[in-house]
This record gives sequence, structure tokens and C-alpha cells, in this order.
Amino acid sequence: MEHVTEQNEVEVTVAAALAEVRGRIAKAATAAGRSADAVTLVGVSKVQPPERIEAALASGLRVFGENRVQEAAGRWESLRPLYPDLQLHLIGPLQTNKVKQAVALFDVIESVDRPRLAEALAAEMTRTGRQLPCFIQINTGEEPQKAGVLPADADAFIVRCRDEFGLQVVGLMCIPPADEEPSPHFALLAEMAKRHGLSGLSMGMSGDYEIAVRLGATHVRVGSAIFGTRLQK
Repeated sequence: MEHVTEQNEVEVTVAAALAEVRGRIAKAATAAGRSADAVTLVGVSKVQPPERIEAALASGLRVFGENRVQEAAGRWESLRPLYPDLQLHLIGPLQTNKVKQAVALFDVIESVDRPRLAEALAAEMTRTGRQLPCFIQINTGEEPQKAGVLPADADAFIVRCRDEFGLQVVGLMCIPPADEEPSPHFALLAEMAKRHGLSGLSMGMSGDYEIAVRLGATHVRVGSAIFGTRLQK
């Protein structure tokens, strides 16, 4: 009985947080003259306990972002058959030796960031006939510790991903430096996407998703604002 009560509390808490985030997205979109339906909320479920994920599912969230292939496989392979409209985004760095598993598990790859990975993804998608939408990750802050293509190399890489590797590039993704104002980074990403005729902009997280929506984000990746503080392994 105690477990049921705890689960109910989690469901109420997550449902309220999810409603708050959705409301803020709608308000930001309206302020920018956009429809809230133009923004996909990606719930970042990495290192979250099952009860929080189940609470989000119970509240209707169907798009989730995961950083690690192995963790995602352990979580979603049993849940996926229960939710046929579920969509999984890989938002973390992808090693080439995990490409086969990633292509089988995920619906969208948001972290394409180097030629070797692009080539491996293209080969696996051709082999399986499973053509996944891809985002190119741009390291807008040029941070050495962070994944992503440098802005100076981005134009050539985007063209190569499309023309040479044949990837279905639908947009760009970025993670601005934590200690910088995000707006210039979002604006840079939007300008870069426009230059290549890309409509998808995956930008904005728990602390800045409203700014991202006002600057054109089509996907916002929100974790702690929905699920609460992330558990550490």
C-alpha cells in the first residue's frame, strides 16, 4: 500500500511539472507568433528511476531523449511494446561500435558530429532499410570537452552528410556553454539551419527552453524541470 501511495505521489508531481513545462512552451511560442504544436517536447529520461518515466508516460508524454545506448536499451525494450506511439531520440554522443544497436532502438539521432559516425550510420541504415531522421550537433561554444562540429566546419559537414553519406538530415542541435547567455548560440544555430534549408532546431533545456522556443526551437530537451533532480549512479 505504501508503494502505491509513493507512486501516486510521483505521478501527481510529474504530471504537474509536465503541465507547467507545456504551459510555458505554449506561452513562449505565442509570444513569438508561433504555434505551440510546432514545438516537440523531448523528455530527457537519462538516469531517472522507472517510476518517474512511467508517471510521464501516464501523463501522455511520448517523446523521450536518452544519452546512452545501453541505458536506453535496458529501459525501453520492455516499455516500447506498450506504447506504439513512443519516439526515442538519441541526444548523447554515439560511439561507432554502438551504431547497430542505436539504429535498431532509436527513432531519431540528434548527435551526428563527425564523418566516421555519419558514414557508419549511413551504412547501417542502408543495411537495415531503417532510415532515421538525423540532427547534426554543432559545438556553438567551441568547447574542447564537448561533442559537436565546430561552426567553421559545419557547412561542409552538413553538405557531406547529405550528399556523400545520404543521411536524412532534418535539423541541427546544440548545447550552449553553461556559463554563457544562450541566445547568441540559438541564433547562430537558427541562421546556420536556414542557410541549409533545414527546419529542425533542437535547442533549449530545462534552464533555457523558453528562450529557445522564442528563437525558433522545434525540439526542446527538458529533463529536471519535468522529472526532478537527476539521480546519480
